[in-house]
Amino acid sequence: MAQETIVFALGGNAILQPGQKGTIEEQMANIETACTYIAEIITGSDYRVVITHGNGPQVGNVLLQNEAARDLVPMMPLDVCGAATQGMIGYIIQQTLANILRIAELPHNITTVLTQTIVDKDDPAFKNPNKPVGPFYDDEEARKLRRERGWNLIYDSGRGYRRVVPSPKPIRIQETRIIKNMLNNNEIVIAVGGGGIPVIRDMNRSLRGVDAVIDKDLATSRLAQDIYADILMILTDVEQVMLNYGQPEAKGISHMTAAEAQKYLAEGQFDVGSMKPKVEASIEFVKPGGKKAIITEICKAAAALSGKAGTTITSSKS
Repeated sequence: MAQETIVFALGGNAILQPGQKGTIEEQMANIETACTYIAEIITGSDYRVVITHGNGPQVGNVLLQNEAARDLVPMMPLDVCGAATQGMIGYIIQQTLANILRIAELPHNITTVLTQTIVDKDDPAFKNPNKPVGPFYDDEEARKLRRERGWNLIYDSGRGYRRVVPSPKPIRIQETRIIKNMLNNNEIVIAVGGGGIPVIRDMNRSLRGVDAVIDKDLATSRLAQDIYADILMILTDVEQVMLNYGQPEAKGISHMTAAEAQKYLAEGQFDVGSMKPKVEASIEFVKPGGKKAIITEICKAAAALSGKAGTTITSSKS
């Protein structure tokens, strides 16, 4: 029987918990917990494994550092900040998971791939930037930034003004062939951190980074499709996808087809800032042929894989 490929998408809470300061010690402890659950699945299985992750808080911290030190060192653009955090988080996951597998006397060839995600330069998102990034500014600072840097800023969360950037749809993962080769050689691959570094292809076929943020779940789904993965597991902070979330009649969903999931999306059941992109990513994965997508909390990953927890999404009832 051919090896199956499973893609784990670690949510932001697997790296940084709400209320934490974001110290390296906190992040390493959180990642160790996450890697322990992933190692539980790897142990005794024959999966080819890819791990993706978020990087929102980490990029936010780098942008704060940019601002704080702007009179001392040059500021870095958003795509470079994303690349830096991909490397940092990938390093921690890579080392932590290898240590866990080493203790269990299991193979632990793990590599982080600095991943570029190609987007369409004509994506409508570039004309409608709506993804807040970086620190908050007061009214005077916001006017200055609009004038001097040409930034788009909005009033956000009652705390001040924030820069907003485009969030285009991922159309291709540049390093797909490399990742496939690594999987074929029994490497565990860490890739598409934070949705990947957003790049566009110029007329001469050259790639160029752009100031944008790509949804990490949609980019993970794109990679999972491109490498013909069998299972996409999106690990978040709730056990199941809920209907009527936050209401007295709320209920969890253990299984839904892509068509049912699409119906719930059309009804507005899932919030844009939380579950909606996860469900959309799952639909995009199973419709072209992915075996199943699973959404669950990380501590239930093994149980969800065997159908005992979480929400499983498939192309049909069978």
